Amino acid sequence: MKRMSFLLSLILILASLVWAQDASTQAPPSTAEPGSGDQMRSEHRQKMMEMHKHEVEAMRADLEKMKSSLLQMKTNVAKISDPAEKGRWQSNVDMWEVLIGHMEQMSKHMEHMGPGMAGMGPGMMHDHGMGGPPSPPPDQKKPQ
Repeated sequence: MKRMSFLLSLILILASLVWAQDASTQAPPSTAEPGSGDQMRSEHRQKMMEMHKHEVEAMRADLEKMKSSLLQMKTNVAKISDPAEKGRWQSNVDMWEVLIGHMEQMSKHMEHMGPGMAGMGPGMMHDHGMGGPPSPPPDQKKPQ
């Protein structure tokens, strides 16, 4: 009985939140002055452009740090004499090279796409095939 009452309460709370959110999104924007909506859009676009620029710069800085660390790893792998240990570290280096290459491609896409993509949050990227693991080729089975 307690479980049923808890579920009912939870459903009512969630329904009221959804209703409140729906009501707030349907309310027409109030504009005190004619043209202020255009000004707000312009300010929003400017903020989006600045955010995008900072995100691209941060990604470039991260990439440079990663490249530096990778170079150091490659130098260290060359000094390892045990074949098994060297193989493990070489696999690690190979993986980081692939990741850095992918991040470089993503960085270039971000630069070319402009601020329109900057407003997409991490959750939205999954809907566009940009987040999560890549789909396996059709002829391969997923590991279970």
